[in-house]
Amino acid sequence: MLPLEGRSLSIFVVTTIFLGLSFIAVCLRCFVRIKLVKAFGWDDGLMVFAMLLNILFALCGITGALYGIGQRTNVLIERGTMETAMFWWWLGQTMYVWVCSVAKASIALALLRLTVSRVHRMALWAVIAVTTIVGLVFWFMLTLQCHPISYFWQRVRIYNKPPEVVSGSCVNLDGIIDIAYVYSVTATCCDLTLGLLPVSLVWNLQMNARTKAALAGILGMGCIASAAVIIRIPFLHDYKDENFLYATTNISIWSNVEAGLGIAAGSLVTLRPLFRWFRDPSSVGTRSKRTGGSVPLDSVNAARSGDPSGPRYWRPDLDPEEAHVITTVHTSNQDSRTSSQEDLNPHKGTFFRGVNVQKTFFVSEDES
Repeated sequence: MLPLEGRSLSIFVVTTIFLGLSFIAVCLRCFVRIKLVKAFGWDDGLMVFAMLLNILFALCGITGALYGIGQRTNVLIERGTMETAMFWWWLGQTMYVWVCSVAKASIALALLRLTVSRVHRMALWAVIAVTTIVGLVFWFMLTLQCHPISYFWQRVRIYNKPPEVVSGSCVNLDGIIDIAYVYSVTATCCDLTLGLLPVSLVWNLQMNARTKAALAGILGMGCIASAAVIIRIPFLHDYKDENFLYATTNISIWSNVEAGLGIAAGSLVTLRPLFRWFRDPSSVGTRSKRTGGSVPLDSVNAARSGDPSGPRYWRPDLDPEEAHVITTVHTSNQDSRTSSQEDLNPHKGTFFRGVNVQKTFFVSEDES
């Protein structure tokens, strides 16, 4: 391993920071979706998978920096770590493609749960399809650019003293650069689509302009990663530089930024219940058990009594000597009702059996 200095240190620091940022965001997302909301979905599973891939991608960057990614070729040849550094660079770039693709698919699936417009749904499915297809092509190009695959990092053995004979071949770098440009452009368009589509989703909602802007901004955080893609585009020609690991430092850095920002932004949009939980831990995730076709509207704050029909069962915090009112939403499964019940669905014989709102009054007497 080499001492962390210069561009190697930059790669190490940036990779570590954005790995930590994305990891914290995904952990908070899992806490919200599992513990608070209790609605862990496919989009959450994909984001967790993207995080696992991002951990592997970041480990490639961190380990590669320790072996010389970011250093000039002559330094690596002198210290004998160039082959190892080339291997970690190759493995990291193949992981990067899937980190970003899976994260975009997760964000798109999350937005699919919020939209009912056919045009919007088609746009989101198109994002998933384009991201997957272009990512798959780019991954194949990066993975199989040399034959055999190991020739990508073993070809540096010709610089050894004495040099070693290594047989193999690689595709023209112009083809790799071309597909890298195509991937970057499509990634930018997909990120912008995922970021701007929420504006259309909230445009017709019945809320004030300030709330609309805030909601659109939160949902549109998925487009933040597009900034990293745009910044990285001018550096793609560095694939052809003779000091490969030194010249492609900016590509490595902004690839990590894109992956980390995409995962973090896609997870932050799910954290609104967390802020409510911080303000009032009892206000999130408390669901009353539905028994006997009725759902009490009162909260449960203490141990219940044994009789589900009595007021002390649902509201043990109430003093039985005081007057109080209990409101219950009752799903009617029988034809008979008392006069204190109001049927919200009076049509009988249909699939829906009716919903009743029942109020029970308890009044105490003053013996004096």
